[in-house]
Amino acid sequence: MDKKMVNLSCGELQRVGLTLCLGKPADLYLIDSPSAFLDSEQRIVASKKVIVYEGEPSIDCVATSPQSLLTGMNLFLSHLDITCTRDPTNFRPRINKHESTEDLEQKSAGYHYYMDD
Repeated sequence: MDKKMVNLSCGELQRVGLTLCLGKPADLYLIDSPSAFLDSEQRIVASKKVIVYEGEPSIDCVATSPQSLLTGMNLFLSHLDITCTRDPTNFRPRINKHESTEDLEQKSAGYHYYMDD
């Protein structure tokens, strides 16, 4: 807040631009690569929320309100009929084989995305 615009970094300028854009009422926001100049810590903060777009891309699409990572990923993966678990060796998300035991168990339990934290 103490800096002049000419002294802001690329990331700071992008955040100011996003704030100005999202601070104005509009029916539609077109935002290209909003995280391009965010540093790793800022990307982690941004990744804690998910917005799922539902409908047919470029024709009829609606964005959900921001949701937790777990809720948003469950909704997104349910549209794709995919389930995901964590790889035990590197803890990265792994897509289950379609109709495998893990896939069917997760779907019957009502969740598509697995988070153990």
